[in-house]
Amino acid sequence: MTRAVGSRARPRLVYFDFWVHPVGPEVVRRAGTIDLIELRYASPAGLNWGELEQAHGYQIAPRGELRAPWFADGALLARCPDLLAISSTGSGYDVVDVEACTRAGVLVCNQAGGNKRAVAEHAIGLMISLSKKIALADRALRHRDVARFEIAGNDLGGKTVGIVGLGHIGSYLAGLCNAFGMQVLACDPYLDEPTVRRRGATHVSLDELLERSDFVSVHCPRNAETLDMFGAAQFGAMKRTAYFINTARGGIHDEVALADALTAGAIAGAGLDVFLTEPPPSDHPLLAFENVIATPHTAGVTAESLENLATLAATQWIDLFAGRTPPRVVNREAWPAFAKRFERTFGIPPR
Repeated sequence: MTRAVGSRARPRLVYFDFWVHPVGPEVVRRAGTIDLIELRYASPAGLNWGELEQAHGYQIAPRGELRAPWFADGALLARCPDLLAISSTGSGYDVVDVEACTRAGVLVCNQAGGNKRAVAEHAIGLMISLSKKIALADRALRHRDVARFEIAGNDLGGKTVGIVGLGHIGSYLAGLCNAFGMQVLACDPYLDEPTVRRRGATHVSLDELLERSDFVSVHCPRNAETLDMFGAAQFGAMKRTAYFINTARGGIHDEVALADALTAGAIAGAGLDVFLTEPPPSDHPLLAFENVIATPHTAGVTAESLENLATLAATQWIDLFAGRTPPRVVNREAWPAFAKRFERTFGIPPR
């Protein structure tokens, strides 16, 4: 049931437990135009459903923190007929069934670009650590006598990096790699050659990128198009001296195929911030390789990026409920149905 203030319903926005940074709730509450409800995973499910079923907006937690049954799937949408929009914490929105939302006239928004610096810097950090064997040297120093010339690494300058997905993060990474004096190749089927060139890279096919690159860095969303995009054939097409970097999403690369490629020496190593199951079990096969550097999906987790992401999400909710077009809509095809539902709820058409 929608509560009204005067002749206009008052928007109700829910989120679970935390908003990655306290500035998010602060910004929403300071605006004074939205009823913000914090739910608890530990609360009785009936209590949480009671709030969600009356909500107009749902700020959804990231995959690692989100718990069932609070994924934004068809079942949740069916129980929440007043829901108008769902917003992800960061760029990724794989915890949301976008197609189901579109059919229901529910907008899906993200915070694309909000953590581009953090993730791109993390990718560069993985490249440097792998190439210069920093983690390997650290372990060797702690556990045995070190013959330093036995662990000589390589410079990044003069090497070729292949970036898969040249959006916010990929473009920022291209700039960093150019500053290191690297040749930058990019594969992005949604960008034309002039756009790729303006973003600091040379437009190539995936096959050419794999063949030429010393580092392959993944920066595309996980969806039906990219799931298992990197398998045995792709790892087999890379140079034996090349490194695979994934700071995007688990599932874009086939973990068994990557382990097989590392075992066979088909590639030189890997830097992984993401896994299919997060966190991965301590006995995960990929964690046993000395030439793999792994982090627990922390590429975008910096103090600066968390504050930025939370602020972007909060201001986007304020814009959305004020009837303004949100700047980062994932499913624009849902707009006509959303606009009708918005006007029915709040009495004004969104702009």
